[in-house]
Amino acid sequence: MVKRIAIFGTESTGKTTLAERLATHFGEPWAPEFVRDFWHERGGRIVAADLDAIARGQIANEETAAAVARRVVFCDTELITCTLWDDWLFPGACPGWVRDEANRRAHSYGLYLLCDADVPFSADPQRCFPDIASRERARRIWREALTSRGLRFVEISGDWPERERRAIAAIEAALAEPGRGGVGSK
Repeated sequence: MVKRIAIFGTESTGKTTLAERLATHFGEPWAPEFVRDFWHERGGRIVAADLDAIARGQIANEETAAAVARRVVFCDTELITCTLWDDWLFPGACPGWVRDEANRRAHSYGLYLLCDADVPFSADPQRCFPDIASRERARRIWREALTSRGLRFVEISGDWPERERRAIAAIEAALAEPGRGGVGSK
């Protein structure tokens, strides 16, 4: 059974770098964050009407990667993150099906790796919150999204070697557990 590992956290916390490094370490695929390319394709303009397409694209990226995985697939973000950003940037516009599907899919992950905002902010035109107070507020919101749903997660913090060490240890432990968080599991 293929386990899904969600790389989770607010912006500029190293999710993509960690997903790529973990995929290389384990020799398995990773699903990129859909909205990044979507944003580029639209010249940096996203509107509330795009939220449905963004969620569908994120699901498609995850399913494509999961289809070729042998043991584990790493997801650089997932639908809970879509709902958090929808609520933050487009209050009241998150499609109901996205929220429902985010909650349903959340329980199909074997583990969430919650990336802390303790790394330097990397400026990027897609990023909104470079100041420490906003990063801390977002970190609390992302953490609460996991705890309020009772989801299993490990906090990933520290410098890059420490982040990778913690993530690899957590994934190895998750892989040793039969049946938890496999593709298609509930």
